[in-house]
Amino acid sequence: MKTYYFKNIIILSLFGLFSCISFSQNQNESEFWKKVRFGGNVGANFGNSYTSILIAPQAIYQVNQFVGLGAGLNYSYSEFDPNSNSSVQGYKSNIAGGSLIAIAQPLDFLQVSGDFEYLHVNRNFDNPAFDDTYWVPALFLGAGYQQGNFVIGARYDVLYNDRKSVYQNGIQPFVRVLF
Repeated sequence: MKTYYFKNIIILSLFGLFSCISFSQNQNESEFWKKVRFGGNVGANFGNSYTSILIAPQAIYQVNQFVGLGAGLNYSYSEFDPNSNSSVQGYKSNIAGGSLIAIAQPLDFLQVSGDFEYLHVNRNFDNPAFDDTYWVPALFLGAGYQQGNFVIGARYDVLYNDRKSVYQNGIQPFVRVLF
């Protein structure tokens, strides 16, 4: 089962990468596509009995030099498989959803943003009594220091729910790069 998910994630990642490359190769771009910037997150974490993979592409349409609006997709897979002697419970988690993004640059060095995410969470534990499937919203308001295409900052989830959120807490640091 783990191999199946890993293969799908690799295929999805390669498809996304080649799609972005093919967009950049098009010489007869419309005015719309000249104003679209791409970015997102890709991550992987492998450890002793633990695997976590994240893919979250984003596209932002630059309305003018100060405001951008866009959308993103989110997918993450996590698995913890403790050894048979452990009293800790193992699990598998799939989280998928989308986001709407608004960014503004009121000053040359400052970027403020609002991100609304809506995620479907599916968690399966070794003990099926703890399995859980639900939808969870998040509304992040953030600010960051911008230098060119690079932004580093923090954002806060004003809808944070410590029982349902997929994030550790309401405040998150972020790094955003858009091309």
